[in-house]
This record gives sequence, C-alpha cells and structure tokens, in this order.
Amino acid sequence: MLVLGFESSCDETGVALVERTPGDARPRLLSHALYSQVRMHEAYGGVVPELASRDHIRRALPLADEVMTQAGRTLADVDVVAFTRGPGLAGALLVGAGVACALGAALDRPVLGVHHLEGHLLSPFLSADPPEFPFVALLVSGGHTQLMRVDGVGRYELLGETIDDAAGEAFDKSAKLLGLGYPGGPALSRLAEQGDAAAFKLPRPLLHSGDLDFSFAGLKTAVLTQVKKLGDGLDARRADVAASTEAAIVDVLLAKSLAALKVTGLQRLVVAGGVGANRHLRMQLDEACARRGVRVHYPELALCTDNGAMIAMAAAMRLQAGVGTARRDYAFDVRPRWPLAELAADAA
Repeated sequence: MLVLGFESSCDETGVALVERTPGDARPRLLSHALYSQVRMHEAYGGVVPELASRDHIRRALPLADEVMTQAGRTLADVDVVAFTRGPGLAGALLVGAGVACALGAALDRPVLGVHHLEGHLLSPFLSADPPEFPFVALLVSGGHTQLMRVDGVGRYELLGETIDDAAGEAFDKSAKLLGLGYPGGPALSRLAEQGDAAAFKLPRPLLHSGDLDFSFAGLKTAVLTQVKKLGDGLDARRADVAASTEAAIVDVLLAKSLAALKVTGLQRLVVAGGVGANRHLRMQLDEACARRGVRVHYPELALCTDNGAMIAMAAAMRLQAGVGTARRDYAFDVRPRWPLAELAADAA
C-alpha cells in the first residue's frame, strides 16, 4: 500500500510517500519533499496566515510531482491520500485538505485526515532507531508542549500539558525580546552557544509543582524584565541572556520528562516536534536517561519540523493497526483546534 501525505498546517508545505507491506514491521518512507516559507514571513516577524495559505496552493502539487519522481512511482500507484486535518491555521489546513481530497477524487482513491500532533508523535518511527510501545512522549511542537503515555497507535493518555505559553513560544517570544530574527527559537539557540547559561538566574516555572503540567509565560516576563534592566548594556550580554533562557526551558522539560517516566514506570522516552531538535535538550536528556537506563528516541533532525513524511507515516500506521478508516466521500472539514486527547481511535 502506498500512502501519499500532505502537510500544510502552518508555514511549511510537506509531501511524502510511504509504503506499507504486509511483511514489514512498520511502513517505510520512500520519498519526501518540503518547502519552508520562512524567508517569506521573515519580513513580517512571524507567520501571516493569508500568505501562508496562498503559498501552500502554489507548492502542493509541484511537491507531489517531485515526490513521485523521487520514488519512481506515478500518482496512479497511490492507494491512499492523507492530509493534516488539524490543528493549525484554518486557511492553511483547508488548502491541504482540499488538494488531498480533490486528488483522491480524481484518482478514485480513499482519503484519510490525520492529527498533526499524532504525526509528530509517531515521527520517530521514521528513524533508524524506532521506538517500541509503550513509551512516554514529550511533544514540543510550536504552540504545544505535552507529555503523553503512548500504549499504541491511537492509544494516548495525556499526562501533562502547558497551561499558557508552550516551550516553542517561550523560545520565539524571548528571541523577539532580544531582537533576534524570525524564526526566533533556532536563532536564540544558536546565540546561546556563545553565552553563559548561569549568567542570569531565570525562573523555572512549575518545576516543583508536583504535577506534569508546564508554564512558560512567567519565564518570558522574566526575560523582558532582564532585558529592560540591561538597557544599553544588552548587546554585550545578549548571548548570556539567550543561554540562560534556553537553560531554564530545558531544565523544566528535562525534569518533567523524568517525572513522567517515574510516574508511569516506563523505560522508553520519545521526543518529537520542532523543539526536539534543540541540541542542549537532546544532550541533557541523553545523559539523564542513560544514568537511569532509559532509552530515548528522536525523529531524524530533518523530520523534527512539520513535514509530509510524518503525516503519511501516521496514516499508514493507523491503517496498519486497524484504527483508521480511509473514506471515499471526499467531504472534508478541518479542526484548527483539536486536542490530541480528543482523538478517537477511529478518527479520520
């Protein structure tokens, strides 16, 4: 079975082709292509939804042609067309859903809507070192920071989540306060490499709360306060503020992840989403988990951000597990707000 997947939830257009065969333990990625809109949105300091939607329209089908050419297949070979149903920007989601359903209708193939966060959650199965169920998952993607217990495809238990700003938002907003470019998170991390993480004592919100929830709004406020204190001296200390900010975020993510492992008694951790590419976070998690005999799994670095491969893989794994139903009615809707905890086992 060949699954063609489209991702268009925000500012990246991703298309990928995944193959599932009865003898394989898991589906395999045949080809994928990604177009990032970063340079277009950079001038505005953030994503402009209308521009994002228009660009998805331009990119989706050419990327699909590129993916099919890479794999040496044709659209006629596709068995299922998958797309991101939500969460994300409404207009951007509608583009991907519309293209996928139109293509499915033209090819007389069924379509399957996929939860964006489930795509991130299952993306480590695309790596050379895939995890095994069950595991604890740390999802740190854009506006989402969550800890989940994952017992199988479609079997997710929410352990904790952010009550305000997510980790990715804390990176981006702090970067903006420091006058860094868009996207802010990667820029802050690069600058942090040159700074002293112990230079400023920034708060670690909810670090000792006794639960598995997160909160990063207070950290952003603390960064703002520190920036104002430094005033004209900020330029000389910008790298130190960046390093101290990154350290505060990573400390919280690390502590909560280890607490989730302890609560569940599981010995396997999956880290997924854009922030999961952070070098400092990976290093800290690797060291702490190695001391506890815990295995840690990540997606390949190129697949940490939004991409079509994770959508095609999630669709293929749902079909393989018998918890997803591909449909031929081609009527679609999107869910800009769609908590992963609400995802039913047979959601399409």
